[in-house]
Amino acid sequence: MNKKPIRVLVVDDEPQMRRSIRASLAARGYNVDEFRSGEEAVSAVREQPADLILLDINMPGIGGIEACRQIRAVSPGAGIVMITVRETEDDTVEALEAGADDYLTKPFRVRELLARIGALVRRARAETDASRQVICAGKLELDVTHRILRKAGEQIHLSPIEFNLLEFLMQHLEIPLDHGRLLRTIWGPEYGHELEYLRTYIRLLRRKIEDDPAKPEYILTEPWLGYRFRDPSAPGAAPASVSAVSRTV
Repeated sequence: MNKKPIRVLVVDDEPQMRRSIRASLAARGYNVDEFRSGEEAVSAVREQPADLILLDINMPGIGGIEACRQIRAVSPGAGIVMITVRETEDDTVEALEAGADDYLTKPFRVRELLARIGALVRRARAETDASRQVICAGKLELDVTHRILRKAGEQIHLSPIEFNLLEFLMQHLEIPLDHGRLLRTIWGPEYGHELEYLRTYIRLLRRKIEDDPAKPEYILTEPWLGYRFRDPSAPGAAPASVSAVSRTV
């Protein structure tokens, strides 16, 4: 733990849920503030940055998804975990597209919550210590130092997780990376079997970097294994095989 306590915002319209989470986190040294609406949370982040935000999706007012978008715009480096009462692919995609880093489904165990928070804290520290470099492939230019992606000179917005995933893929050019390794590296050692997390982020990345997401040239699927990043402009680049292109998940 850093000398400066990590500030966590617990945003939920259920007082009992807020108190329970706050007690668990405070007991482990986190600096916790409670808020009952998305509006209150957005206002709080604008006044004082937070390291982590636990944000319930279903709340009166602007709701968790819109609050997530506004918080991400104000605080691009903060960790955001969405909390939902149902786990569907549509909910997951909507939360991730709004800028969330992770999500939890109620009811959840304190141990699970702490594991997710711990993973976000470790990722934030790793980003702070990241070496200065720019990685180029095809039309893409990934500025690791300033955490900026450009395609053909045009800047493309990436969420923190999207950036970390793309960086790891680009650092392992033409190397097949299995699902488990990607999950453990990007989400943390507690992960390894949450394939829908990975598939969702791959879809999001392809929408942003591929000319035709249905026929990817950069992020290729390795059937039954994982993914491989390819530089289509490199001399002698490995081909985008029919199986890899056709299986885009």
